[in-house]
Amino acid sequence: MNARLALSLLAGAVLLPLNASAQDFNAAAPNAPNQRPAFAGQTRAPIIADTIALKRNIIATGFEHPWGMDQLPDGRWLVSERPGRMRIVTAEGAVSPAIRGLPEVDARGQGGLLDVVVRDDFSATRRVWWSYAEPRGAGRNATAVATGVLSPDGTTMREVEVIFRQQPAWASTRHFGSRLVFDDKGALFVTTGERSLPEPRQLAQDVTTHLGKVLRIDPMGGPAAGNPKIAGGLPEIWSYGHRNIQAAALGPEGALWTVEHGPRGGDELNRPEPGKNYGWPIITYGEDYSGRAIGQGLTAHKGMEQPIYYWDPVIAPSGMAFYEGDMFETWQGSALIGGLAGQALVRLTLADGRVTGEARYLQGKGRIRDVDVAADGAVMILTDANNGALVRLTPHR
Repeated sequence: MNARLALSLLAGAVLLPLNASAQDFNAAAPNAPNQRPAFAGQTRAPIIADTIALKRNIIATGFEHPWGMDQLPDGRWLVSERPGRMRIVTAEGAVSPAIRGLPEVDARGQGGLLDVVVRDDFSATRRVWWSYAEPRGAGRNATAVATGVLSPDGTTMREVEVIFRQQPAWASTRHFGSRLVFDDKGALFVTTGERSLPEPRQLAQDVTTHLGKVLRIDPMGGPAAGNPKIAGGLPEIWSYGHRNIQAAALGPEGALWTVEHGPRGGDELNRPEPGKNYGWPIITYGEDYSGRAIGQGLTAHKGMEQPIYYWDPVIAPSGMAFYEGDMFETWQGSALIGGLAGQALVRLTLADGRVTGEARYLQGKGRIRDVDVAADGAVMILTDANNGALVRLTPHR
C-alpha cells in the first residue's frame, strides 16, 4: 500500500461514541508523596461530573509521529510530522504529498519538525511559521523557527527564512519545547526546553541563554516590542526557569498559558508573566527519574513563581487550546490539554486564575500530541504514533 493511500484510507470511516470517564484519576499515588501544594486547589482538583459522550471521527491516519497542526481559512489543516514532513489535509481526509522546500531537521529522539502556525491573514499572505530541531554539527542541535510562503498549489514552501535560533546548541535529543503562539499584538511566543541533561538544565536560570524559556519575538525575527527588561538578559526573553513547554495557548482574556513537562511528577500549568522566574530546576513538584530529589528537593523559593496547577503523577502534556465554540456549550472557556503518558484529553475549568475542576476523555485511546478547536467548534486532536491520526471530536447526540 502506498503512503498517500494509507494516509487517506480511513478518512471519515470510523465513528466511535466515547463517554467521559468517571474514573477517579485523583486516586493514583503521587511520585513525590512528601511534597505539599502551596495553596488549596493547586493539584488534584475536583473531578468534573460530565456525562457528555464524544463522537470520534478519524479524518486521516498513517502519519509518522505527527506533532503540530493549524487550520487554514478554507478549512484544510496543515499537519507536521517529526521526520521533517508537512502535509495539507482536507476536511474529507485527502492528504497531500510532503510540502517541498523545508529546511533539514534533526529527527533523533524527541527532535524533528515540530509546531506549525498561520495567522488570520493567510489567505492574502500564504505565510506559514514552523519550529524544528535544527542540526548544528558535531551531534549538536537546537530549536529553531522558520517562516515561508506556501505556493498557491500547496506543494512548495518559498522564501524560507530562519527567524530564531536557540542558543546555545547542545548534544542532546531531548527537550526542544517548541510551541508557537501569536499574541493579540502580533508578536510570536516561542517555548523552549532546557535540553534535559544535568548540565544544560541549569541554564534555565541563565538569562543569557534561550534554554528553558518563553521567548517573544517579532514574526520576521528579533525581539518583539514591549518585552520585559531583564537585567543582563536577552531581549527576546519573556519568562524563564521552565523545563520543557510543549503546550501553550492564549486564554480568553488574551494572556499566554503554558503547560510544561515535569520530571517524575510535577507537570505545571502556568500563566507566564513578563520577566518572572518559574523556578526550574531549583523548585519543582516532581522528583528525578531515579527517585532522588531534584537539587535540594524544594517546592518553593523566594523570587520564584508557583505553578497555578500541577500534576503528580504526570499527564505528560502536549498541545493546548481554550474552548470557544458552539458545539460544546458546557466547555466554554475550558482549557483542553493533550496527554501523552496520560493518554487522555484533559479538560480544566478555571475561575479567577485558579483551576476549579478536571475531567479526562478518551482515556487509554492513545497518546494525544496536539489539540485545537476547528472554526465550526469541533475539537481536533493529533494522536502521536508511527500510525498517528488527525481526529475530529463532536458531541454524540
